[in-house]
Amino acid sequence: VQLVESGGGLVQAGGSLRLSCAASGRAFNNYSMGWFRRAPGKEREFVAAISWNGGNTYYADSVKGRFTISRDNAKNTVYLQMNSLKPEDTAVYYCAADLGGCCSTSALGYDYWGQGTQVTVSS
Repeated sequence: VQLVESGGGLVQAGGSLRLSCAASGRAFNNYSMGWFRRAPGKEREFVAAISWNGGNTYYADSVKGRFTISRDNAKNTVYLQMNSLKPEDTAVYYCAADLGGCCSTSALGYDYWGQGTQVTVSS
């Protein structure tokens, strides 16, 4: 499975961004997907996850109500809509594929990772 993120950039606090993650290599609708992020000097942390058919979604408390994960299996793409962005959301964002189950909040539960996309939120 190959994963390629896009959509990162620089935005002011309160603004929005939509990240995309395009998948290839295996049937996309066979596995769940997650988004993680790593801020400078911090550990990688869970952001959101979505089941193979989009029927179940999970969020970190820090983003709940502001971020929305979704997927389009016809386009082999998962999205992360980020609204009301805060400076503390600044990080490299990674998408990941979980071929063996659903929707772990631990990075150890994922089998494949993208290269990451930088999101910077200015105050």
